[in-house]
Amino acid sequence: MSEFISGFEFLRQYKKAVSIYGSARLGFESDIYNQACKLSYRLAKDGFIIITGGGPGIMEAANKGAHEAGGKSVGINIKLKHQQKINKYVAESREFEHFYVRKTMLSFASKIYIFFPGGFGTVDELFEMMTLVQNEEIPSVPIILIDKDYWNPLITWIEKILFEKNNAIDKEDLQIYHLVDNADEAYQLIQKLIQEKKIPF
Repeated sequence: MSEFISGFEFLRQYKKAVSIYGSARLGFESDIYNQACKLSYRLAKDGFIIITGGGPGIMEAANKGAHEAGGKSVGINIKLKHQQKINKYVAESREFEHFYVRKTMLSFASKIYIFFPGGFGTVDELFEMMTLVQNEEIPSVPIILIDKDYWNPLITWIEKILFEKNNAIDKEDLQIYHLVDNADEAYQLIQKLIQEKKIPF
């Protein structure tokens, strides 16, 4: 309970934020790392606060972009057995002992949710966000998936198996997410959604 209270108090100060998710395992030379850094830099220049899980890989890249842009770089970290360390580009952070509390914080932190390629944790967080939007537990916030090569097999499964073959979701549920190929396309989409007033500020 104390983690929930301190977490919500911490996040309350961030009114215009973007949460960026992705693999902790991708290294500095990865093109995906560079794409995350590029996008967060541009968003931070536009006044968005960049929030990540605070760890290495894509999280580090996003925090780095915000740091280099002179923007706010925030980390919501988790204590793990292998001691995930908060990356050096995080300026403000909170650390949590319980995954479910940290996931709740990330789910209610931002106006936009961006997913770069990642493993079980990233996919878990993606489906949680889509479920919250589907069931109207949170406002209908933009959920953006970056890198078509990576996400297309999953999107095909959602569309062909979940929707078309088994009717396990509704047709409008396919509108919950947006698929783009790179940082430039993601940034252009965000600008379009802002102009259309589809991002709840």
